[in-house]
Amino acid sequence: MAPFSSIAVRELPLFPLPEVVLFPGRPLPLHIFEFRYRIMMNTILETDRRFGVVMWDQVQGKPADVGCCAEIVQFQRLPDDRMKIRTLGQQRFRVLEYVREKPYRVGLVEWIEDAPPQEDLQPLANDVAQLLRDVVRLSAKLTGQEIELPDTIPDLPLELSYWVASNLYGVADEQQALLELQSTSARLEREAEILTSTRNHLAARTVLKDTLEDTLK
Repeated sequence: MAPFSSIAVRELPLFPLPEVVLFPGRPLPLHIFEFRYRIMMNTILETDRRFGVVMWDQVQGKPADVGCCAEIVQFQRLPDDRMKIRTLGQQRFRVLEYVREKPYRVGLVEWIEDAPPQEDLQPLANDVAQLLRDVVRLSAKLTGQEIELPDTIPDLPLELSYWVASNLYGVADEQQALLELQSTSARLEREAEILTSTRNHLAARTVLKDTLEDTLK
């Protein structure tokens, strides 16, 4: 993998996606079929294989200002020049301005990263990981399915915060807010709130399910 340039600002082709938020270190498969994005991908493959993924705000009718750079790690050409690509999230960025709109958007972006933590975040990360295990355990009990967390869940606070955020479903606006945070502790704290609420909801449903089953025996 080629290293990132030390230059803090660069032009980056942008790929807006509704209800999709990419995080660093997370995979994103894409099926490229629109003509303008076929042009984009063919151009990108001749350079550094990188482009920006930004969530399309359907309410405001415009892309978000903060996104995540994606690197093409694998691609397959299909008939009619369509393409299947597999990408991996890299560094986050903020769009400063748009330098071109056609045939696809190109933005002038600056890289952003979390501020260095002022305290040890491992205990907070451990709490979030435990909450995640509780949610999975209760979900499995409630649905009667075998649900297991993958062995590849990160241990380090920053990487864990991205992993948890990327696996929240149906809450793209919340994911976008988490992507925009530049504090690992704030991101983990918000995820702890979300997971705690989910755990309590699942626990209440589990108790109700057990009570109904006991009544029917």
